[in-house]
Amino acid sequence: MKENIDYIDKFEYPQVITVWEASVRATHHFLKEEDIAYFKPLILNTYLDAVELRCYRGENHKILGFMGVSDGNLEMLFIHPEHRGQRIGQTLLDYAINHFKVTKVDVNEQNVAALGFYKHCGFVIKGRSETDASGKPYPILHMELISSVENDKH
Repeated sequence: MKENIDYIDKFEYPQVITVWEASVRATHHFLKEEDIAYFKPLILNTYLDAVELRCYRGENHKILGFMGVSDGNLEMLFIHPEHRGQRIGQTLLDYAINHFKVTKVDVNEQNVAALGFYKHCGFVIKGRSETDASGKPYPILHMELISSVENDKH
């Protein structure tokens, strides 16, 4: 599956935002409409440029999912809901761990599916914040890859 992981060009950002919004609407039921409207331009105009972006492409070079990494943190991982359950998220996460040495991820506490996914992939909860990075009342769980935690102890 690795051959489907690719760079994202800036002109593809609208396609990335389409994947982001579809994914958020399918998984972040706790967000209000105004929250989505608040985050969408921030992601498009600021956050995408602040991370190492990679995507998973399907037929016709279409972006089916994407991730963003910064300083060993998985900052974003979104899969279009039509393509969930096809190991795309796992493939992107494995790539992030192997190529960008990702050991940490922050997850919305209310996003139960993502929390279960990261736990299944070897991440454990190491902390909690009452609000997200924007100060919104959505608790964030700070997770760390177990192997990196164990390696730090030796």
